Amino acid sequence: MELFKPVDIQSQPAKAEEGHAEKVKCLIIGSGPAGYTAAIYASRANLKPVLYTGLQMGGQLTLTTEVDNFPGYPEGIPGPEMMEDLKKQAERFGTDIRFGIATDADFSGRTHKVVIDENKVIEADVVIIATGATAKYLGIEAEKKYAGQGVSACATCDGFFYRKKDVAVVGGGDTAAEEATYLSGLCNKVYLIVRRNVLRASKTMQDKVTRTSNIEILWEHQPVDLFGENGVEGALLVKKKGTPQEEMVKIKIDGFFLAIGHTPNSAVFKKFIETDETGYIKTVPGTTKTNVPGIFAAGDVQDSRYRQAITAAASGCMAAVDAECYLSEIK
Repeated sequence: MELFKPVDIQSQPAKAEEGHAEKVKCLIIGSGPAGYTAAIYASRANLKPVLYTGLQMGGQLTLTTEVDNFPGYPEGIPGPEMMEDLKKQAERFGTDIRFGIATDADFSGRTHKVVIDENKVIEADVVIIATGATAKYLGIEAEKKYAGQGVSACATCDGFFYRKKDVAVVGGGDTAAEEATYLSGLCNKVYLIVRRNVLRASKTMQDKVTRTSNIEILWEHQPVDLFGENGVEGALLVKKKGTPQEEMVKIKIDGFFLAIGHTPNSAVFKKFIETDETGYIKTVPGTTKTNVPGIFAAGDVQDSRYRQAITAAASGCMAAVDAECYLSEIK
């Protein structure tokens, strides 16, 4: 689910008319673990943060049924409940939490302007971008039907629930190979569903996959549907699609993992903020600083590697500390 609405920032400049903007010290954009943690630390530092949630209040974790790998919850906790806890903690320290979508930005001056819902302008001394990244899906209807009931875009997050079961991973790159290898240590059987007849993964990752006995690569297969009564019980695949050898194949699985990439929600800021070729915001190593002074990035929007709630929360803390230091230096 896309949390922040991309717009054509070239043809739709920020509406930043003097006298019509609300001025704040610290603006946080995003309400996942990074955004809420940044809010907690910024509030305690008396930065009086205003946080805009995006379309999905609480971020991707609100789509997760159970979170078992976040410290402090020994029995696990439903994703929506955990995010509500973080929200309440941020509010307890005084964060002004508002529902709204960042639709444009102007970071050309010392005061940074962000347009909310295409009409409200916020001027901020510092901005923390914590807009996350959206997992790519195949687009089949069953992905929505079985969301949280067997369909996942994060093996590290959800693999634990499929111990000694059969699962499938879709993708042919490094991420898919890593996810399949990780799951092979937990699951009975891992199918790696590859659309082509080769892997795009690095040679090292290819070797890991081929050396792992309980990973079976299904070459030239494409998922077209999932089935099951109370969750995923199997997948319907088409083999060698568009060729004379085309055939339908069914596999029995309990979990279906997407590993075909993520799209960082950074489009709104790209006119001013440097990103890599995929769109992840670049930060100064060891910090959350971007190329624009006073603009910081935290969580999955700048993290193409880990994409975990705990690492997002940690970078949210870093962003708030970096923002506080920046403000003290420019006084």
